[in-house]
Parts: sequence; C-alpha cells; structure tokens
Amino acid sequence: MKNRFIIFIVTLFIGVSCAYSQVDLSKYVDPYIGVEGGGNVFPGPCVPFGMVKLGPDCGNKDWNAGWDPTGNIHGFSHTHVSGTGGGCKYGNILMLPMTGEINLDDYSSPRSGEKVLLGEYAVGLSRYNTHARLTALSRSGFHEYTFPEGTDSKIIIDLGSFLQSHEKQMLVGSEVKIVSDTEVEGYSRVRGGWNEGGAYTVYFYAEFSRPFRSHGVWLADIPDNWTRKREDIESKRYQEIVKNAQVIPDVSSFAGKHLGFYADFDTKAGEQILMKSGISFTSLKNAEENLRAEMKAWDFDAILGACQQLWDDALAKISVTGGTEDEKYIFYTALYHTMIDPRVCSDVNGEYMGADKQVHRTGRFSKRTIFSGWDVFRSQMPLQTIINPTLINDQINSLVEIADQSGYEYLERWEFFNAYSGCMLGNPAISVLCDAYSKGIRSYDVEKAYKYALNTSRLFGNNEAGYAPGSISHTLEYAYSDWCMARLAEWLEKEDDKVYFDQRAKSYSTIYNADYGWFLPRNDKGEFHAVPDGGRLAEGHGCTESNAYQQGWFVPHDVDGMVQMMGGREKVLADLTDMFEKTPKSYLWNQYYNHANEPVHHVPFLFNRLDAPELTQKWTRDICRNAYKNSVLGLVGNEDVGQMSAWYVLAASGLHPICPGDQRYEITSPVFEKVVFHLDPDYAEAKTFVIEARDNSPENVYIQQATLNGKPYDKCYLMHADLMRGGTLVLRMGATPSDWGK
Repeated sequence: MKNRFIIFIVTLFIGVSCAYSQVDLSKYVDPYIGVEGGGNVFPGPCVPFGMVKLGPDCGNKDWNAGWDPTGNIHGFSHTHVSGTGGGCKYGNILMLPMTGEINLDDYSSPRSGEKVLLGEYAVGLSRYNTHARLTALSRSGFHEYTFPEGTDSKIIIDLGSFLQSHEKQMLVGSEVKIVSDTEVEGYSRVRGGWNEGGAYTVYFYAEFSRPFRSHGVWLADIPDNWTRKREDIESKRYQEIVKNAQVIPDVSSFAGKHLGFYADFDTKAGEQILMKSGISFTSLKNAEENLRAEMKAWDFDAILGACQQLWDDALAKISVTGGTEDEKYIFYTALYHTMIDPRVCSDVNGEYMGADKQVHRTGRFSKRTIFSGWDVFRSQMPLQTIINPTLINDQINSLVEIADQSGYEYLERWEFFNAYSGCMLGNPAISVLCDAYSKGIRSYDVEKAYKYALNTSRLFGNNEAGYAPGSISHTLEYAYSDWCMARLAEWLEKEDDKVYFDQRAKSYSTIYNADYGWFLPRNDKGEFHAVPDGGRLAEGHGCTESNAYQQGWFVPHDVDGMVQMMGGREKVLADLTDMFEKTPKSYLWNQYYNHANEPVHHVPFLFNRLDAPELTQKWTRDICRNAYKNSVLGLVGNEDVGQMSAWYVLAASGLHPICPGDQRYEITSPVFEKVVFHLDPDYAEAKTFVIEARDNSPENVYIQQATLNGKPYDKCYLMHADLMRGGTLVLRMGATPSDWGK
C-alpha cells in the first residue's frame, strides 16, 4: 500500500493526468531488442518522451547510444540518443560507484550480471565489487549503488566526460558546487560537433541518501585543440595528462574544463547509497526544481513503479490481441521505441533555453528536441498524429520557435538541442507541418509556421530548371516538399503560392531519362550524368544512403504521374515485383528493397496504388516477419529515433501512409487478430478505432473482404477522418489472393 501511494505521488508531481492502464503492457517491452546489429538502440531507463535518458557509457566507442555488448562500463550518464547513425553523441553528467583510489586515466570496470528491463538498468562492476541499479522519471534519475565493506567507497561525477565521435566537439567548461554534505550541483558545457555553431549546457543537481565523509575534485588540463575521438582518448599523450590531473580535496566549489567530483563514504558490506539526480538545459535552480518536483521518496522500487506505470499508460494507446508472444514483444518494444524521442527539454516550471541563448517560458506547449526529420517524417510522425497529436503540436511549435529565436527563420531538418546540424537532406519539417495541418493539428502560430516553411523551400529546393544538380535524392525529396507547400498554400488560400508550388512539385520528371528508362542526375548545364557501372543498382551516384533503384520510387505525391512516366501500370508492376523477389529474405542492407534504410519505407504500399493490393499484403507481412525479431539483432538497420519501429507499428496494425500530408492510409495485412487505437478526445469524435483480422494466421495473409462499421468496404485505403470518427474495420483473411480492394 505504501509503494502504491508513493507511485501516485510521484506520478502526480511529474504532471501526468491520465487514467492508469488496466494491462501490464510494460512486460512486453525488451530494451535489448535492436541494441546490436546496427539498431543502435539506447537500453537504459527513461519515461515517454522524457528529458533524462540514463544509462551506461562504455567508453567513447562507436556504439552510437553509448552501449557496447563487451566494453567496460565507464559510468552512467543522463543524455543518450537512441538509434541514430553517425557515431555516438552526448552522454553528459556521468556518475559511477567505485572503491579505492581513482585511476583517472582509466576508471572503467568490466561488467557482470547485466539486467535490462523497461525502466531499469542494473549491472555489477567487478573491478570495484559494486553494483548499480538505475531508473528515471522525466527530468531526473534515481541511482541505487551497493558497496562492499570499506573506508574508501566513492561516488564520482565526471563533468568532463561525454560520448563523442565528432572531431569538432569540445568541452567549453564545467563547474561543481558542494551545497551540503548530501547535495552537489554543477554543469557541463559542450560546443560544436553535432551542435555545429553553438553550445549546450547540461546543469545537474544531485542528492545523496546519507552524508559523505569527505569530498574533492580533479582537474585535467587538456588543450582546447585536442579532439576527443576514441583514438585520441586512447592515446598516450591524452592518458598522461588525465593520469596527472590535479586532485583538490575539500573545496566548496570549483570551475574548470575537464572537471570531476568525488564523494567518499565508509560503508558496510552490502550497504546501499541512493542518489537522485535532476538535470536541466536551463539553470542550476531548475535542475534542483525538476528533481524536487518529480522525486519525493528514497524508494527505488516506487520510482521504478512510477516509471513503468507511465509506460503502461503510454503503451495502452494501442492494444493488440492475437499474434504470438514474440510478436507482442516486437510490437510493444517497437511502440516503446517510438516514444523515446522527441524528448522534452523544457523544465517543470515551463522554462527552456532558446536558440537565442536566452531563457524562455512555454505557454501552450512543451519544448522538444531531437528531431531526426529525414527519418521520422515517413512513419514516426504520422503514427504520432494518431496516438499523440499533442506531441506533434509540441514538435512544430519547437521548430518554429528555434527558427524564430535563432534568426535563421527556416525549419531545420535535423535538430539537436537548439542546433541546426544541417544533417541529411530534403525539407522534412514541411512534410510534418503539412501532415499535421491536414489532420486538424494546429495549436501553433500557423502563419508564422507557413512563413518559415516558405523560407525553407526557398533556401533548399530544386533550381529554376526543376532539379538539384548532381542529385536524384535531393530532386525527388524537394519535389515532394514542394507538393506539401502547395497543399499548405491551398488550405491557407494563398493562390499564387499554390500555383507556383504545384508546378514545382512536378519537377521529379526533370531527371527521368526516357532513353535510359530511369532517373539520372543532371549537371549544372542540364546534361544527364553517364550511367554508372552497375546501373541503377550502384549505390551513390546522386543518391543519399541508397541507389537509384531504391530512391527512384520516391514520388509519393504523384504516384499516378510516376507510373505513367515509367511506362504504365504493367511495366511498373513487373519492375516493382522483381525488386521484392530479388530482395534477400533477411532484409539486411541490399541493392533491392533495402528496409534497413528509410528511402524505401513507403514502397511496399505502392502495390495498393497499382491495383495489386494483395502484393502489399504479402510483402508487408513478410517484412514484419523477417526484418523484425525478438532479439538483440531485432532491427535490420538504425532505429533512427523511432522511424524503423514506427513502420512496424503501423504496418503490423494494418495501416501505413505513402504520402504524409495526404490523409490517406493504405490498408494492409495486420499481424494481429485485433488492433485497437485509443484516440485523443481533443482530436477525435470517438474513443477508439478498431481493426479486426478474422481467420488471421501466418498463412492467411490476404484480405478476402472487408466491412467498415458493418457495411461492405472495398477500398484498399482509409482516410484519417475515418479513424477519427471511430468505428471498426473488419477484414476477412485467407490463404490466397482475392480481388478485394481493386
């Protein structure tokens, strides 16, 4: 009874007002799924869209989320990023329980007995005979450290540590202040790297469950012009400086660059020292306030229970019946992955650090960060328009405010902690805005959002001849975002803009070489590039993370025009069928349907538009079966901040868009017998939308007939408005293709 009361109080203070789910869905989440094999998933504790991502750092290696299956534990930091490519990132405010003298050039430890559950990470540190358990709420972490008997037990806080794979990233400065013999606060400020052109600061406030006996700091004088990639940190010159770092005991505060703090304790065998840690990107005061608001009790299991309850409530947005146990693990772990980011970066009092380096206060929205636009506009953001529309409002508000406060006045495609990284291509924020507006998600300054979308399209787009020199990928993605601009202009009654962008949306055809029969880049003079060795299967040659065969299908806004340009339905259907039949059964990186990366994620649903919906049903079920597993190798490619998993959640539910901004969802073969979407009453007329797949089985993947709210339904698609009106779509499944949906 006591723990239930504490859970209620903790949840109340985090500001969550939702009814508890009646089903323990968190038992179906395995954070180990996708941590290996390129998924790059973060395995530590967090809450849905929370600021804190608390977990292990295994040195500055190439595991992008900081976790390594064999590496030593360097410590536990608070700001991991999940599922990205491009190397490891962030990992600020690192803590570690240890014993003995601090070996500053290498205080890492081999691990033992690692356990990962939803909301909990636990591991033994064999070098020190200590054990750590971690859990988290939105802006705070909870640490339970178990020590052996001794007079030299320590907890360290390394402010100079961060996960780093970018040669331009450097530590600007750090500071620590001892508030009392149970409290310490400080910050770490980092510049450059993925935050090109700016710095971010992570403030922390930590409180121990008992007083420390003594304390001190260490300071390593590492030159500013030294990079901090793995080869640098492992170099003799770097380790020599760290090993000879100045150790200063009994200070009340200290500022420096590569700074660390240690607290000494006398401990009995098996004694536990608990620590709460709050963080903020705004101020020291807010870091403490975040902690005080969220964590009242010194009770690990109660905090863990509150964390898991928040996940149960969030996962209950979609409930499934049927399927195997493995499929339930895959589904709910995927749904969990889609709710890690974009994380909140405003504090409990509404304050956040703006892109102008000034403190602002939110009003109608929560400030968000980590927008992997090129990835997530395809499945992740459309999924959230159904189950978390308020999050979409938050995301658009956040992008608009960054554009405003930075002075750039355009919408960034890949945003990190207020930074314009410029990573990847296209104008994905325009797609997210268009999709949201089309679905009635409009709690933001619409005119300002349109203004910055317009600026974005002018800064980044095809040339006056209708193409991006040297690039197939850029040309096709810009043509799609121009279509999105045309729709926004139409809805906002900006007729001249509508006409202009509708014309530009057709520019995909400018790089189609009819003699060659496929897309080729053009140079500045308008001349087609030569056909590369390997033809359209050659990776690169004007394509980003894809080949021309894969990228060439990206005309989501004008599938009919694309098909006509390519030679008509029969020719295109044969070509697309051949692509899938030549795809390896594993769906690992390949030259054909490469599910490991985003450019093809809409392609299986094109069969619906070619009057062959049975092939959409066949191949999406096959992808769900073979590209997603209940294992550490459960993802065939980078998780990419929710995109890879969102594809599965939608496809396994029986729906997926081809063209965000068009409200249309393609119907496909569900993995489960019943899927219930629980809808947001602020955006939907009904409480639920249900998809039933009767007689469903691994063999019965083909839809034979359908009814919508009891009436025969022969379309192979649904509109977003159909979902929001609520009701039940019943699909009768069978083992052979049918004429349904044609």
